[in-house]
Amino acid sequence: MPRIEQRVVVQVPVDDAFVLSQSQREVRYAWDPFVSRQELLNGATTPDRGVQTLTKSKHGFSMVSEYTSLRRPEQVGMKMVSGPPFFSAFGGGWAFRAIDDNSCEVIWRYTFTIKPAWLSKIADPIGKWVLGKDIRKRIDGFAAGCADPELIARARAQLDS
Repeated sequence: MPRIEQRVVVQVPVDDAFVLSQSQREVRYAWDPFVSRQELLNGATTPDRGVQTLTKSKHGFSMVSEYTSLRRPEQVGMKMVSGPPFFSAFGGGWAFRAIDDNSCEVIWRYTFTIKPAWLSKIADPIGKWVLGKDIRKRIDGFAAGCADPELIARARAQLDS
């Protein structure tokens, strides 16, 4: 199963980075260049284990994913429930590690399995390249969002409401 990972150090407390990573709607759209629409499903108002999310990408693909873990402010894990027909499995996760009171390292990971399986020798490198570009843009957008105290305050208000 291919794995893609990007890391960044941001100059905010680890809890601020965490809340921004889990932001929804307009706050998410302000920093995430990949998402054209994202919403929690089934009446959920905040992310939590078992909560499902619909994400529509600017590429035109949609995915329903489910939180498999959420430990504030250290870790988030998700898996695909349904999505683009070329994935038989897709997962993503965030990890956060405080460096000091005002900075942290953030790691964003994807794993995926292409279908049909016989196509993986060709499709895995292409998927790693495409998803690698996307995750790099996303983590760069996230880092820029972490530099915006107003955006973090709006994210905190969403997550803590």
